[in-house]
This record gives sequence, structure tokens and C-alpha cells, in this order.
Amino acid sequence: MSSLDAKLAQHAAGVRFEHLSPQAIEAAKIFLLDSIGVGVAGGSTPEVTPLLSAVSQWGEGAKVSLWGRRAKLTASQAVLVNAYQVHCQEFDCLHEGAVLHAMATLLPVLLAEAQQMRSPVTGRALLAALAAGVDVSCTIGMASKLGLRFFRPAASGGFGAVAGLANLRGFDAPTTLAAFGHQLAQVSGTMQAHTEGSVVLPLQIGVNARAAFQSCDLAQSDFPSLQTPLTGRFGYLPMFESEWDLESAMQGLGERWRLTELSHKPYPSGRATHGGIEGLSILRQQANFAASDVAEIVVTGPSLLNHLVNRPGLEQPTPNYARLCMPFVLAKVLQHGALDPMHFRSDALTDPETYALSLKVRMEKDDNPNPNALVPQRVTVRLKDGTVLQHAIDAMLASPKRPLSREAQLSKFHRCWALSAESMGSPEPLIALVESFEHCTDAGQLISLLSPAV
Repeated sequence: MSSLDAKLAQHAAGVRFEHLSPQAIEAAKIFLLDSIGVGVAGGSTPEVTPLLSAVSQWGEGAKVSLWGRRAKLTASQAVLVNAYQVHCQEFDCLHEGAVLHAMATLLPVLLAEAQQMRSPVTGRALLAALAAGVDVSCTIGMASKLGLRFFRPAASGGFGAVAGLANLRGFDAPTTLAAFGHQLAQVSGTMQAHTEGSVVLPLQIGVNARAAFQSCDLAQSDFPSLQTPLTGRFGYLPMFESEWDLESAMQGLGERWRLTELSHKPYPSGRATHGGIEGLSILRQQANFAASDVAEIVVTGPSLLNHLVNRPGLEQPTPNYARLCMPFVLAKVLQHGALDPMHFRSDALTDPETYALSLKVRMEKDDNPNPNALVPQRVTVRLKDGTVLQHAIDAMLASPKRPLSREAQLSKFHRCWALSAESMGSPEPLIALVESFEHCTDAGQLISLLSPAV
């Protein structure tokens, strides 16, 4: 196996729990719990109702649980919905360098597989599959040398879901490569949904997660596939990313685990808004000004920052538009001193005061040449009395350089758990199980705790 495609498939197939560093194991457990939390919370967003109405017509058979609900669907249906729920509030973890949410496509696929397998899936096997999947999706994402045109969390994330599922099923390298080929045939997702602020954006996460199941089923059945689905003339990287360097991105695989490079999202909005939120919050704590004191807020940063969240405040934005709108997000922080998932639902979206404050926010580009950079950023607040306040951010809060405290991680999880669509039991058994997940002999115990209390 000489191609880069084959070598990446070989890595994915060969990952075992014993290979993981202690840091990778700890990161896997941290982001396993975080992803479950945001997925449970996402199930209560209003758009899930029409989504369930649609997908329930696509087959029969109740096998796999929906997170935060008593309902079950077929595996492909449940994977699509659960993956959608993980990303639909922009609250899920991400890899900043790759600019993708690796766990959103991956974890729903792995938990669905664990619920269906005849033999119990151990915690160690699931953690290894998480490592394999995150390595693949983030490595492909890191290979890109251009900014986003296609929605990388869905497109590249789908290959990560294939890698994780192939690892969990025990595929060898050629079968894993074949699954990559079938995924290329189904990969989808553009930035148009992001531009329009549409829930089609997280739907693309679900569609690619569901495709990963189908890709692995086809490969396992020996249906003929492709040899270079990633690097071939019309493969994923040439067609979706255009300028890329997979060989450099693959250096260190098996020694440095991408899991350890993931960042939390401390706020329920696009990651590109987080520097503005933190900067504004710090300046407000230091100077103790009120929203009515503010004349203007300027957030300066790289081109990607502007590409993702530089959009005007609207009087009646959609939830996804608002989550990806710096003016809206900073207006809410000025109003409430914090940002909560409920600020993107119901009447909170059309609050006249929010709109008025959003008009005080603008963004500027710096000269950073990296098309995938989110930092450095500078937040400038000009008060009506002429005072000018500034705060610079070189590393994002909750990134590996500035990780969230355990207390902050659990606070976020508890808030998400409280937002479930149906009343859940205490989250403490789930938290305890994940903390010692490498000793779990049956991942089904975890899945049973994702359903509401009877």
C-alpha cells in the first residue's frame, strides 16, 4: 500500500487503545462527554420536529436511540438526527487548525454501531475508534491550503466517521480504503448554508454521518470501490480543497493524536465569534460600563473570522444566522453579560434591543495570510464619553493552549443536560461512567443513559 490514501486507511485500521497516549485517552473522554451533552440539548431545538417528521418516513424498524428522547429509529435515521443535534446549536467541540467539528459526524455513528452489535463494545474499543476517526478527519482538514468553500465539518468529517466505524468493525486497511471510496461517492455539503444562516448547515453533518454507515456496509460487502478517493485526479482533496498537502498533514500520525488538539466551545455560537465574546466580557469587567455607554465595538481579525461571522444584524434573523453573526452575539452579551442557547430561540431572536445594540458592532480584516486562522484578534470598545478600550487575543479560550477547567466543562454539560427535549434523570451516573470509560465492558451502559428517565 504505497499511496497516501492507503497509508491513511492503514493508520485508521491499525489504531488500538494500547497505542493511545494518556493525554489522548483523557481528551477522548472529555470530548465524548461534551459531545453527548450538546447532542442532548440540540434535541430540544424547534427544527428537530420537522426533521423527525421527514426521516421517520425513510424506513421502518426501531433499533437506535435518539439522544434525549425515548424514541428509536433505524440506524441510518437515528445517526442523521443525532449528528444534526450535536452541531445544530454551534456548541460542539472543534479542531481549529482543520476548521472542523470532528466529533459531530463521528460519535453518533459509533454509538449507533455499539447499540446494534451482537457482542458488547468495550470502552477501550470505542475510545480507539474515536481516536482513529478524529485523526482522519482532522488530518484531511489540515491538508487544505485554502479557505472554506465546501462545509469541511460535514465533508471531511464524513471520512472521519468512516475511519472510526471501520476501526470499530475491525476492518483491515484495504477494506477501510474501499469505504473511503464509497464515502467520496456520497460526500456533500457547501458553505451556501452557512452564508444563508440555514439549518441545512447542521443537516449536512447528519447526511454525511449517515453516508458513513452506508460506505462501510458497501465495503464490508466487497462492493468494488476506488483506489485513490482522497488524492486521485478527481478525488476529495483536488475537487473539494483544490490546494492541499496531505503528506505534510500526515506526519506524526500514531505519535501525536489529533484528539489532544480539540477545543471546547464555551459559548453556543460560531467559534469565530468567541474571541469577540471573550474580549468584550473582559473589557466590561475591567471598566464596568453598561450597554448604554457603548458607542461602537470593533472586532479585528483574520480573513476567516470575517468570512464566517461578519454579517449584519437583522431584525428577524433565523437561529443559525444569529449564531454565526458577530453583531447579534455581542449584542446579547452586552444585554445579559453572558450567552446562552436560549438566546437563539423564540422571541429572543427578535428582541428590538438586541437589534439596536447589534448596529454598534462592526468587523475589520487584518493582514494575516493564513486562510484558516482564527487568531490573533483584537476587540476595541469605544464609549460615548470618548474612552477607548482594547483587548488582544492570541489563543482562543478553551483551546489546547487555554483549556477549560473541569468545573467549566461540567457546568456546560449540566446546562446542556437541562435543555433536553424530554425530562432526563440525573447526569451523574453518565459522568461517572465516562470518567472511567476505559474500564467499561459494555458501551451499551452509556447508551441507556441517553434516554429520558422512565
